[in-house]
Amino acid sequence: MTKAFVAGATGYTGREVVRLLREADVEVTAHIRPDSSSRAKWEGVFAEQGAHISTAAWNLDAISEALATASPDLVFALLGTTRARKDKAENRDAETYEAVDYGLTAMLIDACVACGTSPGFVYLSSLGVTGSSPSAYIQARWKAEQKLRTSGLRYVIARPAFISGDNRDESRPLERIGAVSVDVGLGLLGALGMKKLQAKYASMDNTTLAKGLVNTALAGLENQEVEPDALRSAAED
Repeated sequence: MTKAFVAGATGYTGREVVRLLREADVEVTAHIRPDSSSRAKWEGVFAEQGAHISTAAWNLDAISEALATASPDLVFALLGTTRARKDKAENRDAETYEAVDYGLTAMLIDACVACGTSPGFVYLSSLGVTGSSPSAYIQARWKAEQKLRTSGLRYVIARPAFISGDNRDESRPLERIGAVSVDVGLGLLGALGMKKLQAKYASMDNTTLAKGLVNTALAGLENQEVEPDALRSAAED
């Protein structure tokens, strides 16, 4: 039986990845941040789905031990912060893109290497990631991609466009407005025959994205970098 470890399991995409993996009869360890305010809720949800639970602390030793225990064939890195605060000398744990989007992903990569089983690594990145972007968010994603490419692990780097839907827990009004605006424009282009452009940049909900990630991973990791249109196509398989 295939085994998977899902970091970011309680997130908008992660919860669907856990569900779909279990439906595919994959043995899943769902990681929940030990200080999560919704820890009890998600422990119950994932237990009902037949998943194992890990509440390992976010430090290299603890995460490496959790991976060694789970012995996964696949690790899903679905990590990110919605609160990018600037680092402050008095708050070294500030939730910044550097600390979370890059830092925790880098730690997970290092833990995969250290655990000795060299699992395949599925990284949820973002469309438009380049090393020249002035955006702190894009720079964090770029650094994570670069670290993964040189890690020696087999990998999939997934780059969706907007991830949106009415069932998100957290309020992201600007992202929602952006997704709707882009989708309207792309709909007009699609009506004019530009279907490929529409498929590449249109937003997708968590279920579509999770299906794309899970189906791509279970088909075999080949050091792929997967754009939105390919994720959407994989979701339909």
